Amino acid sequence: MTATTARRLTARRAAAAALAVAALITGAAPAAAAAPAPPPAGTAAAPPAAGPGAHRATQEALDAAVAAGAPGAVAGAVRGHRAWRGTAGAADLDTGKPRTPRDRFRVGSITKTFVATVLLQLEAEGRIDLDESVGSRLPGLVEGNGHDGSQVTIRQLLNHTSGIADYTADPDFGERVFGSGFPEHRYDTWTPRSLVRTAMKHAPDFPPGTAWGYSNTNYVLAGLVIEEVTGRPYGREIERRILRPLHLRATSVPGTSAAMPRPSARAYSTLGGAPSPDRDLHDVTELNPSIAHAAGEMISDTRDLQRFYRALFSGRLLPEAQMAALTDTVEVSPQAPEVRYGLGVMWRRLDCGTEIWGHGGGIHGSLSQVAVTEEATHSVALNLNGDFAGDTAAVVRAEFCGGR
Repeated sequence: MTATTARRLTARRAAAAALAVAALITGAAPAAAAAPAPPPAGTAAAPPAAGPGAHRATQEALDAAVAAGAPGAVAGAVRGHRAWRGTAGAADLDTGKPRTPRDRFRVGSITKTFVATVLLQLEAEGRIDLDESVGSRLPGLVEGNGHDGSQVTIRQLLNHTSGIADYTADPDFGERVFGSGFPEHRYDTWTPRSLVRTAMKHAPDFPPGTAWGYSNTNYVLAGLVIEEVTGRPYGREIERRILRPLHLRATSVPGTSAAMPRPSARAYSTLGGAPSPDRDLHDVTELNPSIAHAAGEMISDTRDLQRFYRALFSGRLLPEAQMAALTDTVEVSPQAPEVRYGLGVMWRRLDCGTEIWGHGGGIHGSLSQVAVTEEATHSVALNLNGDFAGDTAAVVRAEFCGGR
């Protein structure tokens, strides 16, 4: 594979790994200078009425995702005190076993919301300052090819305004991890520092604080900052501070474990190519998630993701000052004013007027989304067990907008 072909492949895979952006932006490209600002003012439209058939549009969107080629789909929603779950398609294409509402799945970049929450808790405890430099915490790591950790703040990591290159866009890394080299390297262990060193081979995308650009390297570094501050693995802090207090028993930080817990679906990928008429797919269920580290290694289910987001936006996990920081957003693109990015969360105004907060995640064979209203009264989470077809944003819109 040529370097040009590899770059094209890794660019597509980086977008999948950053599904939070790919699905919520809906085509908007990272662009010019961005300054922190609150979300644009607006009054959210009333949600569709509850009652029988209230989630019909959501189920139809799941069915449409499978009709478009996704192997299977699962979603859960909570509106007030009423919960709903829906499924479509297959968990296993060989046996035809259907997906179940209790399926666990790799959540990819939704991991970023957990990481940002822990760092905000550490700030509330006075143990870090979001505006201190990355270099002061991780000396000598962010340097080379124009990178300078002394000029990048922790806040800029969390809102993707650091300009630090994304390691997933490196052609050699992409060939081994996302392309034809995946079967041979699927069980390789990548240390977080090796992922950062991969990014440092490339120049920054822009000077710190002058633009917005999604980079998974930002959150690998954020995980390392948690470890430097606490003296414990970042995943242990997520477990101690979030998973155990909220009783998120289906959620885990697997580290280097390649196996999926039960129940779960098989995960399918085209490894960068388009599916052929005879469904030339690869079963990518087992993989070493150290390729993502704090940028996207976690596993969860639709119930736990909603419980986490509802707890976060109801103020149970962060004090008022840190909630204000979490939701202090930056412009993603002047062409997409309906989308803005906070600290590990994305704000969006849907075309029906409803305003939501959420994130998405893509990793081999898995596309996921979670979203909640700011009042934490209405939420949805979903997963497709393929990374090549299906529209997760359409499912989110169906839940919050119904047939409007």
